[in-house]
Amino acid sequence: MAIKKLTSLTVLALFCITIMDCDSISPAIPAPKSLGYLSPNPYPFYPFPVPRGIKAAYWPSGNGFPASSIDTSYFTHIYYAFLLPEPATYKLNITTFDQEKLPEFMGALRARNPPIKTLLSIGGGGNDPIVFSNMASNESTRAIFINSTIEVARKYGFDGVDLDWEFPENHTDMFHLALLYKQWRKTLKREAKAIKKTRLLLTSAVYYATKITLLGKARTYPGNTIRKYVDWVSPMCFDYHGSWERVTGEHSALDDPNSKISTTFGIQSWIEVGVPPKKLVMGLLLYGRTWTLQDPKVNGIRAPAVGPGPGGGVLVYSQILDFNTE
Repeated sequence: MAIKKLTSLTVLALFCITIMDCDSISPAIPAPKSLGYLSPNPYPFYPFPVPRGIKAAYWPSGNGFPASSIDTSYFTHIYYAFLLPEPATYKLNITTFDQEKLPEFMGALRARNPPIKTLLSIGGGGNDPIVFSNMASNESTRAIFINSTIEVARKYGFDGVDLDWEFPENHTDMFHLALLYKQWRKTLKREAKAIKKTRLLLTSAVYYATKITLLGKARTYPGNTIRKYVDWVSPMCFDYHGSWERVTGEHSALDDPNSKISTTFGIQSWIEVGVPPKKLVMGLLLYGRTWTLQDPKVNGIRAPAVGPGPGGGVLVYSQILDFNTE
């Protein structure tokens, strides 16, 4: 049974997120309002705007790629991914591995000139959402979690904290998520005032659209709360299709006229619930999805498939490069 390469539509950016619009958030590196060809151009000067906003990447601490190798010229912010709360205490679990990697990460990025902004990301895909659900359900447990995130962020010198809860499972979870965002932001503000330091940023990775319809009843993110209390959210505009389906599909489609599973639909849904474009950061990935085709002669989008392809259905960028040269 032959395998057909299907990577050209899936490779986007390595755990990378780029902003839609970010007028109210200062970039890490100040930029002039406009640039242009000044001399010896004999034609009239036509300035062009400098792109503004967030260009960030999640650095998976266990991927074997040293933080010192990150080319920070591409980014305004880098996320350390990931820490998790203890299921019993809701305090962040700093493993022996993290005790080694956190100083390495911060030391490498703080040594850059200018130093890049850093955020501590909590959660990630594949982790038990029940821990977040239980933590967010009570004001006192939310406080324990929030205070722990601030303590760790300040200890290592991060500029902000990021929540990647994948995913709230019902309406009650969404209600508690709104309370968590609000309490977190207010605590960050009080803490910054008390120690006379800049407030830590509060960001969150979220589902590509405001309404989650998978795994249970449909539930909707608290758009108004996000608008008021979160600095920005990053809709995860990827994993739309994969080898769990028996036909091939676009891993991260910008648009799909026949479906609501697309980035265009998702981003618009966030705007419609009141989250301004300046607080929307479109999330992209640099891994590819693979399938084993039923018939290698019948390939392309919507081709019949029998299961995962190389890499168990997923190839990271370096593997894609190697695969395409074989």
